[in-house]
Amino acid sequence: MSRPIRSSLAAVVLPLLLVAAGCAEPTAPAGPPPAAELARFYDQEPAWAPCEDPGFECARVEVPLDYERPDGRTAQIAMLRIPARGERIGSLLYNPGGPGQSGTSVLATMLAKPLATSPIGEGFDVVGFDPRGIGASTPALDCHTDAERGDDAMFVWLRAEDRTEEQTRGLAERCAERSGGMDVLEHVGTRDAARDMDILRSVLGDDRLSFLGQSYGTRLGAVYAEEFPQNVRAMVLDAPMDPAVGTAERYTALFATFQQRFDDLAAFCATDPACPLGTDPARATEEFQSIVRPLLDSPAPAMNGRTLGFDGAIEGMMAGLYTEDAYPTLVQGITELAAGRGAVLTALRDVYVGRGPDGSYTNWVEAFQGVNCLDEQRRTPDEETALKRAWYDAAPFLDPGRPVGETHDRCEHWPGRPTLGFPHADGIEGLAPTLTVAATGDPATPYEGGISLAESLGGSLLTVDAAQHGSVLLSGNACVDGIVADYLTTLRTPPDGARCAG
Repeated sequence: MSRPIRSSLAAVVLPLLLVAAGCAEPTAPAGPPPAAELARFYDQEPAWAPCEDPGFECARVEVPLDYERPDGRTAQIAMLRIPARGERIGSLLYNPGGPGQSGTSVLATMLAKPLATSPIGEGFDVVGFDPRGIGASTPALDCHTDAERGDDAMFVWLRAEDRTEEQTRGLAERCAERSGGMDVLEHVGTRDAARDMDILRSVLGDDRLSFLGQSYGTRLGAVYAEEFPQNVRAMVLDAPMDPAVGTAERYTALFATFQQRFDDLAAFCATDPACPLGTDPARATEEFQSIVRPLLDSPAPAMNGRTLGFDGAIEGMMAGLYTEDAYPTLVQGITELAAGRGAVLTALRDVYVGRGPDGSYTNWVEAFQGVNCLDEQRRTPDEETALKRAWYDAAPFLDPGRPVGETHDRCEHWPGRPTLGFPHADGIEGLAPTLTVAATGDPATPYEGGISLAESLGGSLLTVDAAQHGSVLLSGNACVDGIVADYLTTLRTPPDGARCAG
């Protein structure tokens, strides 16, 4: 899971590099050519043209909606490119995570500036793409109107109310109706998206893929490595997801880590006598509950006639806990909420769920749900109810304080069955050296998952001593960015035990 910001990516032909200590350009040939029925997709020539935002190039690539039926319906994958500033090594494909974040948007709005001075932008065309079902790609997942998206109970991934079977069935039907059919919903999983990436690699002119994936993007990269190991040149996997841990265990660990970050926030706040959580961090969860639980019945006024309920306040808190840099803003928001207003946490919540200033929403929440319905393990009502109780036990600051009744997995009636499988991306043969970057205090993808992913891929691990989600380019860490740029341009991996300060 990643922050609700947007996305980026790229690809191109590689020079022949000599074997060096700790790195080597794979000497094995690239993977076999695609099946004849897929050749027309692999042989496309992208029609690059100026984007609506000046300074970038945009194009679309056609892919099969169902790879088992390549002559059937197709999807269009949106791409945005920043050409290399200097001597071109190739393309670098980028995904910022989610699942559901737009690579084209993140590249244009967040990565363009750091890439302007980075060696990565010097040697690579950086290409951001919107995976199938997401952002500007079509068909896009669409389950709610903007007005309905503004109602937290319609789509929040952790909610105070319990879901019924009727609600889960209605959700799948509504998403299918608005997205183009049940077959669209059935083919938005990571394994289909990884196959799309191989078409993008070919269309961009690369024999092998260079990839930077963050958060969920590390899952997408790991699955690509599993499916197309001989087509990998280099992979940077930042804020990694653990490929060995199943859904229930991973979510429980994730919420426990968010509680740790909340406790860090409480310790940060307690140094100020005016801290709204009090000066005793051990009582901070109780103090926070006393502030937010009344919102269940009486939402707080926010701005422009809007109000903030319990779910929205929790979303705002979760957004701020992704990085310790946001702790002062969170303290401001809790202080304001204790005084009866919710503008600050509402603003954080808007970032978290993809709400624009005009009240429109991206589809990242629906895409988050849809992709996970085809990736994660589905649960019976008993299992879902037990898991929800486990979440509140692991992260009591999120607990609404009301009994948990029977609740149903929101994917209960989603078409198709999950295809990811746990564990995955293990025992891969013929894979080039990869680089996993993991922060010790990451709240959304715990550090232990980075150790696991690096071991599964047989690659290198770069540890970052920081409480943040994502360390490459977006955080401006010179140590991290230098090691990553060196790896991508020379294929040298860092030594065992490599670390960077946050």
